[in-house]
Amino acid sequence: MEILGWIIIVALFIVGMAGAIFPVLPGALAIYFAYFIYGWFFSFGPLNVWFWIIQTVIVVVLFVADYAVSAWGVKRFGGSRASVIFSTIGIIIGPFVIPGFGLIVGPFLGAVFGEMIAGSSFGKSLQVGIGSVVGLFTSTVVKIILQLAMIVLFIIWVV
Repeated sequence: MEILGWIIIVALFIVGMAGAIFPVLPGALAIYFAYFIYGWFFSFGPLNVWFWIIQTVIVVVLFVADYAVSAWGVKRFGGSRASVIFSTIGIIIGPFVIPGFGLIVGPFLGAVFGEMIAGSSFGKSLQVGIGSVVGLFTSTVVKIILQLAMIVLFIIWVV
């Protein structure tokens, strides 16, 4: 039973880290759920109230940062509200429409399209599209770092 517990925990950690790159996967929530698996298979004893507070704060920061950093990239490059909205839509549907490259092309095209709807020139719209990709990459790096911190904290806490 212990082996099964650890297999599920590690699988959830892998899914969580993959979720930092592929937004259709649950990311931080998969990592967070792994802690419950640990408690159910082994013991909730090592996972005291401070563990849960710290991990919950990291998850909340991840959710806020995910959208804020992506929007920051668009705004930093002069994007409008429409380009932020369409970039977000592009992040969600891009991987389904263009497998493999849709994660990058989706937000780029969404931001360009949104900015053009807002009345900007094509050149400025392209600049905002580049900003959406910069925001996406920055957001991904932040997610990877914070999710790795979640896993490392877990390992430190239970060992």
